[in-house]
Amino acid sequence: MSGNVIHDGTQIGCPHGGRAGAVAPASAASSGVRIDGLPVSTATHVHTVTGCRHTVDRVPVPCTSIRWTPATGGVLVDGAPVLLDTTTGQCFGAALVPQGAPVVSAAPRGVFCG
Repeated sequence: MSGNVIHDGTQIGCPHGGRAGAVAPASAASSGVRIDGLPVSTATHVHTVTGCRHTVDRVPVPCTSIRWTPATGGVLVDGAPVLLDTTTGQCFGAALVPQGAPVVSAAPRGVFCG
């Protein structure tokens, strides 16, 4: 699989306008892998969503998290697959109901894996 590596400077959101931010697990906090000084995101990072305006029948059901399904055989950091802007993902609400694919904006800087 090819694509741009996702890092803390990559803009990620839900399909309803919410913004996502990566939270590294405690075990990844010591990783020195960075792009342009920003930590690289891996499959072990939890992406939390804030500001989602999704409603069903006028009842708010905002996206709260993103789960990623990285392809096998890719680049690993500390044994975890690196996330690319082409990595498959799904946004979920608090009840873990799928709510659509995440939106990953092309980063103006970064590394391309091909």
